[in-house]
Amino acid sequence: MSSVKSLLFSHNHHLLSVKGCEAGLDVLAFEGDEALSQPFRYRIEFTSADHAISKEMMLMKAASLTLQAPVAQGFGINVQQPVRVIQGVVTGFERLSTSRDETHYALTLQPRLALLNRSHQNAIYQDQSVPQIVEKILRERHGLRGQDFLFSLTKTYPRREQVMQYGEDDLRFITRLLGEVGIWFRFTADTRLHIDVAEFCDSQQGYEKGLTLPSVPPSGQQSAGVDAVWEMACRHRVVEQQVSTRDYNYREATADMNAQVDVTRGETTTFGEAYHWGDNYLTAGNVHDRHPAPESGAFYARLRHERYLNGQTRMQATTSCPTLCPGQVLKVTGGEEVAGEFADGVLVTAMHSHARRDADFAVEFAGIPDSPDVGYRPEPGARPVMAGTLPARVTSTRENDTYGHIDKHGRYRVNMLFDRARWETGFESLWVRQSRPYAGDTYGLHLPLLAGTEVAIGFEDGNPDRPYIAGVLHDSAHGDHVTIRNDKRNVLRTPANNKIRLDDERGKEHIKVSTEYGGKSQLNLGHLVDSDRQPRGEGFELRTDSWGAIRAQKGIFISADGQAKAQGQVLDIEPAVSNLAEAREQMMSISGDAQKATANPADLQAQITLLEQQLTDLKKSVLLVSAPEGIALTSGEHLQVSAGHNLIATAGKNADVSVVKNLFIGVGSALSVFVRKLGIRLIANQGPVQMQAQNDLMALLARKEISIVSTEDEIKIIAKKKLTLNGGGSYIRLDANAIESATAGEYRTKAGYYGRQESASEKVKMPVFPVMEPGEHSLRFAFPGADSVSQSMNWLINQPYSISDSAGKILSTGTVDTSGRFPKIVLPESDTLNLIIGRETWSKEELSVSSTEDDSMEDFEDEAPDADLHLSEMGFEDDRTSALTESMISTLLSLTKDS
Repeated sequence: MSSVKSLLFSHNHHLLSVKGCEAGLDVLAFEGDEALSQPFRYRIEFTSADHAISKEMMLMKAASLTLQAPVAQGFGINVQQPVRVIQGVVTGFERLSTSRDETHYALTLQPRLALLNRSHQNAIYQDQSVPQIVEKILRERHGLRGQDFLFSLTKTYPRREQVMQYGEDDLRFITRLLGEVGIWFRFTADTRLHIDVAEFCDSQQGYEKGLTLPSVPPSGQQSAGVDAVWEMACRHRVVEQQVSTRDYNYREATADMNAQVDVTRGETTTFGEAYHWGDNYLTAGNVHDRHPAPESGAFYARLRHERYLNGQTRMQATTSCPTLCPGQVLKVTGGEEVAGEFADGVLVTAMHSHARRDADFAVEFAGIPDSPDVGYRPEPGARPVMAGTLPARVTSTRENDTYGHIDKHGRYRVNMLFDRARWETGFESLWVRQSRPYAGDTYGLHLPLLAGTEVAIGFEDGNPDRPYIAGVLHDSAHGDHVTIRNDKRNVLRTPANNKIRLDDERGKEHIKVSTEYGGKSQLNLGHLVDSDRQPRGEGFELRTDSWGAIRAQKGIFISADGQAKAQGQVLDIEPAVSNLAEAREQMMSISGDAQKATANPADLQAQITLLEQQLTDLKKSVLLVSAPEGIALTSGEHLQVSAGHNLIATAGKNADVSVVKNLFIGVGSALSVFVRKLGIRLIANQGPVQMQAQNDLMALLARKEISIVSTEDEIKIIAKKKLTLNGGGSYIRLDANAIESATAGEYRTKAGYYGRQESASEKVKMPVFPVMEPGEHSLRFAFPGADSVSQSMNWLINQPYSISDSAGKILSTGTVDTSGRFPKIVLPESDTLNLIIGRETWSKEELSVSSTEDDSMEDFEDEAPDADLHLSEMGFEDDRTSALTESMISTLLSLTKDS
């Protein structure tokens, strides 16, 4: 370690001091470069009698270079006065040469901010403005305190959702951020604390003004020892006339994000347009505002144009003034050699100073004109271009979240794997969009990602501040569900094991759609296998362990008819309709024979209507089931077949109905059984056989013999009033008072014993049969507010009307009275009524009067027998959907006008 003590007094023009170094340091020469928004750099050569100055004594030590004014010639003691102190830290040290008397050294003096280029970081900053990000880095990462830097800003900068530092050193990163928003910085010295201070400014208010120097060439006869300026030069060039910016903010996708600014307001020495895309702003801003909102489109357009205008006029000169520094405005006085730009003031933006023991101090500086309209705007440096993607993991605010953590726009938060910061769980990034293969207005393909899922983060236009999820990846902690074990399968599976599986194994192709709810519900198509991949069938299977429903409003067609390779129309119901048509022909033939035999014929019209107007092409909401070789319906308990109108069953050969216990056939009107050929056999092996016509006659008629036989007991033929037996004209008639027998031929009586006794009779208790009266149905046509509406509808009053049933039978006619009501129609059974109003021919217009609600017949059952039900009473309380609506009345009105 050096043991040479520094001298208490030095005759050097410039003084070098290094903290902790006691050796005398004699400045031999120095060169310094200073510029706005750049750390200064001074290389100082010095000599010292201490030959043992080491790098440990120099590097990272606080140091200062003091520039002193020359000693004035005169009487008395002359002391050099310091005029400027450059404070910083030693970042470089050189040992150049050594002699017996001294050693030649050199060091590099820079501000502490220059050390930031040794700190290379990858980090995320959220919900902070640019000044806040810079302050965070200076304070938390590099330990600077409030006295080490100063923000002298005139604007309030908005907080950014997220800013990413990737592969940049801290100096480059903060310089770029500050330059992007027009903030520049310079360095001053705090001689009291012996520190360098970084000052950040964003407008002309940060300029240091007041320095004025004359234009005098360096000469001992002319300068008179006064600092001056010489070698002045101005260079002008044509720059961009205006700047246009455009961006896209997906949060306001339809917003106009265009901005166009001309700071010079039409200056003729500029030309062209500079169009910039993607400055990463959220609002367009006001282009007419001289001070637009920070970080808006107009703000960036104005900033860029000011930066172009900074290059319109470049000025340079040389001076001997040691107090000159970047950020100062210098005015030069003099004659014609002083250009107007120098006389008006030049903002010093960069300078190179140098001095030696054998050469005077001089400064070559460069600058731009001082202007109230155009401020200095530093070049921000190129933003890193993110090539490729970066790995990250989806996060959630809940630990072990079973669902995707997304916001109202379907975005995610992710944890960039390079980020070492400790964030609150679920807040590691801004909300990030996901790139998807299909998207649109509330439609697309979105499979929510769970926390922990690895994603590949891409960047719009390579901008690190505009990330998005470009893809999703499997990793060792989240294995792929399709591997070499099942490489023939294409599988979409959700975390809850909802699954779509498409197996491409040749000859065993199949599709499976499955969910775990309700035990398991599945749709299986093709080659069906179990969980062990063993065959369990082929074709298709729709199954569930819970409830199931098949619903189609227009109709359903279920068929086992062949249609190989799907070659044919979906609703090709020709085989089914052909079978039904054939059955109809058979029914028509049998029904015709039945009618000839005086039996009641089948309701063929209903069958024709069903086939032609409903089943064919599924014109109505029907269910058609067809199988060329058989259909079986079975139930472990009950099987019910119900029809609101007709129940039709036709068999080309046999129809078998087997009932183990009881069979009940209930008929509301008439039962007609017709057999064309082999007769009817009613046999009861056990129990009685009863046939009753409880309230009307019974007739047994046969072309041939009628046999009544009791093999083990008696035969009783009982008539309450009279019994007549007639054979070939001979008869026996029995009533309560007489027995009459007659014949046109012989009358023989054969008996082993023939006796005559007193008169007698046997009273027989006749059964009493219940009498069931047919139920009546009543309906009255009306519409809500008929009384008031009809008064304003003169066309309705006194108009003729007719009411007919579904068969066309006229039930009531007349004219509409002033009440707008029609007579009550009473029918023995339910039917469809048709109402016609008017005298002339009407075009048909179908008006729906059925309720849109799930009406129940209980509404009618709860009414009194003589209640006058209106159409509007078919719905629920306050429900008028069953009444004649305004649209129906409007239709009636238009029809009336047409007639």
